[in-house]
Amino acid sequence: MLKRSPGNRFNINKKQASTPKWRTSNYEFITEMKNLLILALLVLNLGTSAQKKDSRLWRKAQNLHQRIITIDTHNDTPILLLKDGFDIGEQHNASECQVDFPKMDEGSLDVSFFGVFTGQKPRTKANYRHAFLHANTMIDSIHAMVVSHPDFAQLAYSPENISNIQLAGKHVICIGMENGFPIAKELSRIEGFYNRGVRYITLCHSFHNDICDSSSDLTPPEHGGVSEFGQMVIHEMNRLGMMVDVSHLSDDSFFDVMNMSQAPVIASHSCARAVANHDRNMSDEMIKKLAENGGVIQMCLLDDYIKEPDTSTERYAAESRLMKIYRTKYSKMSDQEKEVFEADWRNMKKLPKKLPTVADMVDHIDHIVQLVGVDYVGIGSDFDGGGGLADCNDVSQFPNITYELLKRDYKPKDIRKIWGGNFLRVWREVEKVSGKLDAH
Repeated sequence: MLKRSPGNRFNINKKQASTPKWRTSNYEFITEMKNLLILALLVLNLGTSAQKKDSRLWRKAQNLHQRIITIDTHNDTPILLLKDGFDIGEQHNASECQVDFPKMDEGSLDVSFFGVFTGQKPRTKANYRHAFLHANTMIDSIHAMVVSHPDFAQLAYSPENISNIQLAGKHVICIGMENGFPIAKELSRIEGFYNRGVRYITLCHSFHNDICDSSSDLTPPEHGGVSEFGQMVIHEMNRLGMMVDVSHLSDDSFFDVMNMSQAPVIASHSCARAVANHDRNMSDEMIKKLAENGGVIQMCLLDDYIKEPDTSTERYAAESRLMKIYRTKYSKMSDQEKEVFEADWRNMKKLPKKLPTVADMVDHIDHIVQLVGVDYVGIGSDFDGGGGLADCNDVSQFPNITYELLKRDYKPKDIRKIWGGNFLRVWREVEKVSGKLDAH
């Protein structure tokens, strides 16, 4: 696979690359929460300095990282694209933006899935309409971003597109959708999103929706897994060749998807529950089932998914209290109550928190490889949406992951699978299933 040399591969003309301004109003608070999570990465982080690298192994890692195709299956950077004056062609501090074109260049990230995220609101006609319009505005921003930087990146709609774009010397942008809420109850919207470039949908987010139950909703399960409408959604995604994403799903929803989907599925940003006991992570039973399905679990670089937090800290107590309020009461609060809550959330994020390391993240990869083999794991950072480790705080630091894998004696062919080969295999198989279903 052709790859460019590291460093400033493109001299982006700032005048030509100036990003158009997109205006939006009334962001869901969850969007602001995602942005605030990024600020936490600047907070005092005791004992997180990376160990000194072996120079020979580091050179080998850099060389390998340049040769292989690297894919990150989830970021929330489109949230930033909607902000006035934001230019992804410019270099930003990690506290401002963890995925920009210069950082992709520096970290030799070939393919990045930009997540079209919508937060959950009460299921009213007005909120369905708002979510649908908001999702399309974000998709517009991704298309406009690529048009504004034609020398640097291009949208891909298939694995074959990726190869051709790389041969042209450009980075690849793909589109995923986080939360099926914008679908509302209109099945036809799935094909509409597909036609606009969306190639996977995370069926739900932090709350139950019309498709399925969430792993994070503190209210009782609504469907006991996937709803009847959700089953139609899955079948339609299979028909179109759109990947089904099981990150954020409840355990019952996950197993329902396994029984319903005719194609392999992905977990675009999740980790192993046996290593870090979090409801967003997957149990060993789930990972085994995913492997039987031929799918792939993409490691999320969000701290609490990587390593269980220190429950004795002031930060943990404050965050736990506020998350419980958010999950149970926020949608029913008055505007004044929401303002107080949001101020408390911002103050909580100023408290120190020790971040896990790349080594802690690779512990998850080790566990999954020992459990089901190396063919079922990849990388989905959740950058610009809460992801970030002490020594991998933006995409420019992705080679640190390759270094750690080499350090643990992973073979180059297996590192190639982890960085993109496994995910591409799943995507191609999803397309094959689509072709067979269309033939009938």
